[in-house]
Amino acid sequence: MRALLTTFSWQELRHHPWRNAAAVLAVMLGVALAFSVQLINASALDEFSSAVRSVNGQPDLEVRAVQGGFDEAVFARLARHPQVTLASPVVEFQGLALAGEQQVPMRVIGIDALVLPTIAPALMPQPAAGADRFALFAPGQVFLNAAARSALGLPAQAPAGTRETVQLRSGDAWQKLTVAGHVAASGTALAVMDIAAAQDLFGQGGRLSRIDLRLAPGTDRATFMAALQKSPDWPAGVQFAEPGDAAERVSNLSRAYRVNLTVLALVALFTGAFLVFSVLALSVAKRAQQFALLGVLGLTPRERLKLVLAESLVLGLIGSLAGLALGTALAAFALKVLGGDLGGGYFEGVAPTLHWSAGAALLYGGLGVAAALVGGWWPARAAQALPEAQTLKGLGAAPTHGNSHWLALGLITLGAVLANVPAIGGIPVAAYLSVACLLVGGITALPWLIALLYDRIAPLFAQRVLPMLAVERARRMRGTAAVAVSGVVASLSLAVALTVMVASFRDSVTQWLDVVLPADLYVRATSGGRGSNTGNSSSTDTATFAPAFVQSLAQLPGVARTGTLRTQSLQLDATRPAVALIARSLEGGATQSLPLVGTAVPVPEGQIGIYVSEPMVELYGAKPGTVFAPLSDAMGLATASKTPQTFFVAGVWRDYARQFGAITMDARDYERITGERNVSDVALWLAPGAAEGEVQAAVRALAARQGGGSAESVEIASVGQIRVTSLRIFDRSFAVTYWLQAVAIAIGLFGIAASFSAQVLARRKEFGLLVHLGFTRRQVLAVVAGEGAAWTAIGAVAGLGLGLAVSVVLVKVVNPQSFHWSMDLLVPWERLLGLCAAVVAAGTVTAWMAGRAAAGKDAVLAVKEDW
Repeated sequence: MRALLTTFSWQELRHHPWRNAAAVLAVMLGVALAFSVQLINASALDEFSSAVRSVNGQPDLEVRAVQGGFDEAVFARLARHPQVTLASPVVEFQGLALAGEQQVPMRVIGIDALVLPTIAPALMPQPAAGADRFALFAPGQVFLNAAARSALGLPAQAPAGTRETVQLRSGDAWQKLTVAGHVAASGTALAVMDIAAAQDLFGQGGRLSRIDLRLAPGTDRATFMAALQKSPDWPAGVQFAEPGDAAERVSNLSRAYRVNLTVLALVALFTGAFLVFSVLALSVAKRAQQFALLGVLGLTPRERLKLVLAESLVLGLIGSLAGLALGTALAAFALKVLGGDLGGGYFEGVAPTLHWSAGAALLYGGLGVAAALVGGWWPARAAQALPEAQTLKGLGAAPTHGNSHWLALGLITLGAVLANVPAIGGIPVAAYLSVACLLVGGITALPWLIALLYDRIAPLFAQRVLPMLAVERARRMRGTAAVAVSGVVASLSLAVALTVMVASFRDSVTQWLDVVLPADLYVRATSGGRGSNTGNSSSTDTATFAPAFVQSLAQLPGVARTGTLRTQSLQLDATRPAVALIARSLEGGATQSLPLVGTAVPVPEGQIGIYVSEPMVELYGAKPGTVFAPLSDAMGLATASKTPQTFFVAGVWRDYARQFGAITMDARDYERITGERNVSDVALWLAPGAAEGEVQAAVRALAARQGGGSAESVEIASVGQIRVTSLRIFDRSFAVTYWLQAVAIAIGLFGIAASFSAQVLARRKEFGLLVHLGFTRRQVLAVVAGEGAAWTAIGAVAGLGLGLAVSVVLVKVVNPQSFHWSMDLLVPWERLLGLCAAVVAAGTVTAWMAGRAAAGKDAVLAVKEDW
């Protein structure tokens, strides 16, 4: 076998390098894209988990509040518990720091340095050289990690003898603190200080954010937690969490995003398998007589099968090794330039280093080899089944599969069935298999489709010789045509599906923005940052506007009316990210204020109506027309009162900003229940003729007068700015899919170029005979170009139909099962038809260019080969 590879197979590779290079390139790109996405996501997740561990340490249990903080009396109770050996209180919140004239997000953590080292040593303050060793207990002292020093523009190490200061704010007032040293914790910017000083300076007196517990040896965690939670004096809204829950929440939340990216990256590898199939099928057809001669000389059919599979294995190995190298380079470049986020918003602020994985390399390298072997299996079977005597006489023909249309129909039916199977572990595994079945079934049906269409088209060209020859060859060589265009069909169908999915999602987001952004200007109280897909608390949990400020805004010149919004984070489930509770003005009714999915349900008398986003239905079972008890528990409203407050799910709304879920209620109900009148966002409708710039200046001046003398205590954005920013974020998130579409189409076109080149060279005798019959070189080229148009046209039709079918699965099944939100299907016909026309034109030009070489050969010598 080795001797045949180095002689027989090597000659084929040497004479047709570009054709085999196309297959290697397809495998290489597929492996590279998938491996790079895996490395980027794994590196980002490892870095994020490391940062979480360095900040949270390694306690046995954590005690947290469902929302905000809790009374520090809980700490005194737990510290005295006989099964608790160590209790470490923590205050943490998101704030702002001044870096020159810019405000940068800064996470502030107050700790007790006496009990911290054994639980979270990375948070232990390290005094600077020459600083008082008791500085970590002194008020007005702060310790920064490396990310915080970088964000503030400070040198990595404080120069000896210099005094560094930093201004921090959470709420209204700025606090000037002395930088007394550093902490080793990694991740985002951190400012660590004594817990008592943090409570006094930032209005957190008597409140804690969490308590880290170290339990006595032999303590059963479940029993310990159950005993405390069942005790009558245990405060409502305080819950226990495992120490790894924070990293696990982000891992689980981003898992669907990471799996979808990986599956999309494998699109190129899927196309590569069809390209390997196309290249090897044409190679076997061209060498049919040589394989037959080898069979006569003693090479068994099984050995012919092994030889072709060995050729596909070599192509797969070369492509996979090159793909792993390219994928590593792509991942390193992406981590350096883009960070580990890839547009999903799950790892914002994380700057990971590349974590190369031998296991992942073996997995994706093996997938590349497997794709090549799968692509080479049917050509190998064709080589095995060659009738030797007939083939040597030139009478052998590839066997026809009369039942291929039944196989295709079965695969397509199976794909439709799998599309209705629920997700497994939050991952739409069955939907992915459905897409694969649809694609393979559609490509299997290509010969039947060619016959169906061209049997009806052929009579139209019966009187025109050149088009008749092109159409008749497609009709009578339907198997060869199907092989040649299979790569184009695979790549085009996936490109069409991705185009429809992205266009549908973008259109739905645009319509969603139209509903949720009805005002002209939006004013937000600034603090440490915005909510993101990590599920962390939003900045609006601490930064709010007082009612007096909102009233003053409504009285500004040019302001017609105002609307308010208050956002809080609720930890309904310790294993899931926090849910956003939104209290907003619903004066015009939920139908006008929210992008409802379906109709609203009337709220029963005595109950409070809430409107949940789509993820709440999937994750928490908050279906319309039902009472949502977890919200009562989370807000501490489920009391022993005879008439407890109940929340009624009156409707479901579409929210593309919070994948982890959101609950909206009327601001008046929220104020009545909580007594809280402060708001985090104010919407401003401008009066006719009002100048937007003048209103913004008036808002900043008002904030400077009422917000502690700082005009930077508010963020102001116009509706146009928010829309542009939102759509820019959307386009960045889907930039990867645009590249995948381009790669898939390029691979498919490169494959059809290689296929036509091989076929045209193999048909030199046919072209020579046409010249003897009186055809000019130009007419021969016209026949070849017509065949290219006929073949790629059927490929375009099949690719468009398959792509539309796959897009329905992506839009209606994959996205809802992965991200728990829905969208409306939008088909961008002009873009799709333009894409199909480009593919047909490229295939036609490719065939014409390939035919120039063969048509230029001496016709007499070509025909003489048969004498």
